[in-house]
Amino acid sequence: MTAQEKLTANVVVDTNPATGTAVAELSETNLEALPQMLAKAREAQAIWAAKSFKERAHHIQMMRSYIVDRADDLARTVSESNGKTLTDALATEVLPCALACKWYAKNAEHYLKERNRPAGSILFFNKRTHMLRVPLGVVGIISPWNYPLSIPFGEIIMALMAGNGVMLKVAAATPAVGRAIEQIVAAGELPEGLFQHIVGSGSKVATGFFDNGIDKLFFTGSVPAGKTLMAQAAQTLTPVSLELGGNDPMLVLEDADLERATNGAAWGGYQNAGQSCGGVERVYVVDAVYDQFVDLLAKKTRQLRHGIGCSGFDVDIGSLTTAGQLRTVQQHMEDALAKGARIEAQSRPVGNVENGFFFPATLLTQVTDDMLTLCDETFGPLIAVQRVANEEEAIRKANDSNLALTSSVWTKDNKRGRAIAARLQTGVTTVNDHLYSHGLSETPWGGWKESGIGRTHGPEGLEEMTQVKVVNWDILPAKRNIFWYPFDEATYNGIKNALLFVFPSSIGQWLGASLKLTPFLVKKMFTGWKTGD
Repeated sequence: MTAQEKLTANVVVDTNPATGTAVAELSETNLEALPQMLAKAREAQAIWAAKSFKERAHHIQMMRSYIVDRADDLARTVSESNGKTLTDALATEVLPCALACKWYAKNAEHYLKERNRPAGSILFFNKRTHMLRVPLGVVGIISPWNYPLSIPFGEIIMALMAGNGVMLKVAAATPAVGRAIEQIVAAGELPEGLFQHIVGSGSKVATGFFDNGIDKLFFTGSVPAGKTLMAQAAQTLTPVSLELGGNDPMLVLEDADLERATNGAAWGGYQNAGQSCGGVERVYVVDAVYDQFVDLLAKKTRQLRHGIGCSGFDVDIGSLTTAGQLRTVQQHMEDALAKGARIEAQSRPVGNVENGFFFPATLLTQVTDDMLTLCDETFGPLIAVQRVANEEEAIRKANDSNLALTSSVWTKDNKRGRAIAARLQTGVTTVNDHLYSHGLSETPWGGWKESGIGRTHGPEGLEEMTQVKVVNWDILPAKRNIFWYPFDEATYNGIKNALLFVFPSSIGQWLGASLKLTPFLVKKMFTGWKTGD
């Protein structure tokens, strides 16, 4: 058996969810070869970690050039694999990747460079501390199908700029995007084996990662899958970063700009066929503007067109990505209607939508708190709007969730909006906007509660890709610390005087402690231990 045959096994077919046609075939990775693959990645990582931030940035900028030059091809690959429109793919997948290359290449050194740490007490005047951010080694990334390019690629760039090797497993539904990522990374001319793309089952790959000593796992996906991975990771104490979704609320106050608010709701709720963990799912509108808001959003919802996203530019919303997700959205809709919800408006189909996983953009009203679409993550193009008496009720309802990824507040008063934002229990809150901060490379991304642990993006994301290391040393060549052996009454009194020197109750006590401490300290630190031999 050749080396290539050993690494590959079954063929995986990538099917366009909007048309049902095959768009790519990839060979499934033979996971029996994972130990050798990881060993190769570790060899390459040692070479890569020795490079300066400037040298690493040069390779990343080569990737950025590739992305910009082939933006149309990348957008089409994402559209055909995921089902979203070409415009959506370009705006939310390709553009953020180019921006990520620029920001991390430029800023990684600033946030990860070695730093001095000031002494915390005068008692340690002879000590100096240096803080290092050391690469983890080889990190595993298991990414989802809703943003199959931009989610994993941002994490890849963070990992590389921090000095790590990367093992990537993209979602089984979008393997063609994984191959596109391979081509982008290849343009960076990295050491051979530093980055490797694995095709196969996410659960099997995760188990293989843990069994073979991956240094950290970054996972984006469902809450149940994240809990399973965290339990597995506990067996080896492998660190994990988990981004597990949301059921994100939008709060519309009586002084909101309703034109902007309804535009933002349509974008935040229907974009990517609603398959955004940080998208709008629940909208709480203050009674005074509820009717106007619903009327405006209904008109805009009816104007939207859903259809095959890769066929041109006459559609706004593509298909869902998997049959399973379509079933979930249908279930949430049926549950809402059975419990009294009303369909205010839906988007209209364009072209042939019979063969794909399409669901119209749908505005629901007369919704109640016990409906699935308000309790759980729908992850589809459903927007549920509920009337509330005031902002206090809106805040209470927004926080009443086990998921806490993002939220938004809509008001003309930014000061008021920021004050409410501080009270919302989510990792991100935006004022007068929604579903965009994931594209800000400088801004950390992640949530509270069951929305996950850890952060990606920004300085915090870079730090997640490193270990903290402290290096501490003496300035003067002292023989002993004051608390070292031998112990005697003088040692006890010396330490007690040190305590009173730092925390005196009066000037007199400080002066007395310092007069006693100084000779003891000098003698203990700068003379040898007299053993009597």
